[in-house]
This record gives sequence, structure tokens and C-alpha cells, in this order.
Amino acid sequence: MYLFTYNPGRKRVGATLVKVLLIALFSGVSSLAFGQVSAPVDSLKEDSLRKTKPAPVENINKQYDFNDLVRNIFHPKKKADTLKKKSGITIIPNIAANPTIGAQIGIKAVAGRKLGSDPNTLLSVAATSASITTKGILYFYVNHNVFTPGNKWNFQGNIVAAKTVTPDFGIGIGRQIDSGDPAQKALADPSRKVYVIHSQFYNIREKVYKQIDKNLFLGAGVSFDIRRNMDYKDTSALTPSNVYNAEHGFPTDHYSANGFLFNAEYTSRDNQNRAYKGIYADVGFRVNQTWIGSTKSSVQFTTDFRKYISLSDSHPEHVIAFWNWGSYLISGNVPYLELPGTGRDGAFRSGRGYTTQYFKGTQFNDTEVEYRFPITRNKFLSGVAFGSLQTANDEQGTKLFQVFQPGGGGGLRVLFNKATRTNLCLDYAFGKFGNKGFFLGLNEAF
Repeated sequence: MYLFTYNPGRKRVGATLVKVLLIALFSGVSSLAFGQVSAPVDSLKEDSLRKTKPAPVENINKQYDFNDLVRNIFHPKKKADTLKKKSGITIIPNIAANPTIGAQIGIKAVAGRKLGSDPNTLLSVAATSASITTKGILYFYVNHNVFTPGNKWNFQGNIVAAKTVTPDFGIGIGRQIDSGDPAQKALADPSRKVYVIHSQFYNIREKVYKQIDKNLFLGAGVSFDIRRNMDYKDTSALTPSNVYNAEHGFPTDHYSANGFLFNAEYTSRDNQNRAYKGIYADVGFRVNQTWIGSTKSSVQFTTDFRKYISLSDSHPEHVIAFWNWGSYLISGNVPYLELPGTGRDGAFRSGRGYTTQYFKGTQFNDTEVEYRFPITRNKFLSGVAFGSLQTANDEQGTKLFQVFQPGGGGGLRVLFNKATRTNLCLDYAFGKFGNKGFFLGLNEAF
């Protein structure tokens, strides 16, 4: 199922229109975030300057990954078989630590493969993990992003079952509130006091996209976000979640946010795990409806734009990457823990340097830039330096894009699977209000 219907005679016109809308939208976002847009190059001059020789093909046999390291340790006399097709599956212990989860142990598997024989088919990826943390969090998930041969269809989805411990720091972007009653000050919580919410969480999400032109997809899907047995260690009535629930009519111990998803997607990335070049853009609406079990009805507009620029033909791993992610409530009410905020993107990786949902609001936007560079000649080790700006509204008059909170840091990358460009990511990040910590993950944040 997909968002719009069209007939063959109008396919090209409709695809071109969607492309124009996507480019116009994200040109505006980019200019707002960076304040500068390069002048377009004359098309004839661009053609005359374009190189005639093809781009060099990546030779992964010259690269060194974790599998090579294991082979050299346990079978030092065995030479690598360069003719053997490399496996697209990576299985590792899921050991991590960050301010949100504490210390974590578990197991994780990621896989990547191109389906069919069409060389233009994009890489399909999937991952699963089961883990437990020192803060009492139990987490299991399965997710996938699958492209059928020729990219005719794209399936994106996940299943999550978890026992969670969610730190809560109130709504907004940390702006000092000088007026208002005690309840409103508690909701904005400029002191950033942490409250703890225990709960059980379940999510089932699936989106189906149909390709309507090269790299351009239209799609639709459903998402069920269910939270049960919510327990608050602080029983005071003036906690941010209690104030929000009372003002917006949500029960304090459970909720459901069930809705339909309608999206337009454009992707020209050369790899889904770690892109060297290309663009990824997705815009869409989420429509929660009470008649399918949602506690409240609401409409949200979401945007996700990513741009990758390789700085070298001979060493394409030198990359400048840009990311802008946002979510904006248009109407209705969203449950407190489903508000968009820090780390609430699809991969829960935005805003490194801050705890998940440290900042949040009904309107939220995060802009990030990252420089990626190789360290060793065999590509086994590489590094990154990154920075971010988050902004959100609150219910005391602060508007979106009025206040920004910065974050930044650097990290090390270990090549785990050269066939799929899968990296182990070790980042140290910091922000304001004393936030800092190590963030570990598999594959790039964006």
C-alpha cells in the first residue's frame, strides 16, 4: 500500500513534482540550519568540467576488519581467500555504556545483503539484539530495511519488547522560566532535575514503499506504541509527567499511540550502513487514531534529511556528513514519553552528549554535522568528530528555533565487516548542564 495513486501517463510528472517539493523543503531546512547555500553551477559548464573516467571501485580485499583480526590470532598461517564471497552477517557481544542505560551486556547481530542480480539494487540491512543493563532495562528488538531487486519495493519496520527505565527532565530546551505557577515551572523544569519512570514498552512498526522513479519512493504503514505498568519513583503531583498528563488528559499508568504513517522517501546513498556519498530524505505524516486503539488522536509531520560528501576520490572514507531531523505536532495530543526529543529518531542516535529525551517538546529539531576520516591505511581504524544543535518548544512560550543547545565530541571506529561497511562506534560526547559520557553502537549514527 502506498500514499498516492497515479496512472502511467502521469508517472513522470508526479515523480518530478515530489522531487521538487522534497528539494524545496530541505533547501529551506539547510539554509535555516547553516545560513548559507552555494550558488548553482551552470549546467553546460558543469558538463564540461565533469571527469570522463569512472570513479574507482572500492577494493575490500585491501581492507582489514575484525574477521581478519580473529583469523590472524587463531589461524596465523592461514591466508585470506580473496575469491570467497564475504559474509554479510556480523555477530558480536552487545556491550555498551551511556548515561541513559548504564552498563549493558547482551548479544547483537547485523546483516547486509543485496537482493537479486541488479547492480543498482540498494543494500538491504537487518539487525536484532537482546540485552540487560545495570539500570534494570531489558531490551529486545528486530528491525529491517529491505530493498527488493531493482528497488521496486522498500520494506522498513521493527519489533520492540522492553522493560525500561526512562529518565525524565521535563519539557523544553532548558530555558530559564521566571514566571508562571509551580506546575508550569515543574513542567519546564529549568533546573533539569531527573525523575525516573519505570514501564513496559512494546512497538510494532512497518512501512511499505513503492518506487515511482529512480531513487524516489512513496509509501504508507502503521505503528503501534504501547506502554503499560508505568511506575513513578517520585510520587509528587508536581513532576513534569504528572503535570503534562493532567493538562492533556492522559492516564498516568498506561497509554497507546497507534497510528498510520504516510511518507515520501528519496535515497541515493551508496551504502545504508556507512555512506560515502549521496542523499537520504524522508518526509511524512503520522496520524494517530482512537478508533484503532490510540489513547488520543493526533497528527505529526516528520522530516529526515541526510547529505554525504566524499572529500577524496582515492580515499572516499574522508566524508563530511550532514543530518537534520525534526518532528512537529500539527493537531491533537501525544503521550508524554512519545514526544519528539533527544535520541527519539528512528535509530535513537541523535543528540549524542545528552541522555535520551533530555530535551523534548511538541516541536523538535536536531541538526548535526560529522567529519569521518580513516586512521590506518588498511581502514581497520577510523575516526570521527561531530557537533549538534537541538531546539524545541515548551508550553511556557518558548518557540522552536528560539533557543539552541549544543553538543559535540569525537570517536573511534573499528571495521567489523568490510563487506557491508559495518563499524563498531565508540564515541565520547558532551553537552551542557554537565552532560557527558561514552556512547557505543554498531554502524554510524546517521
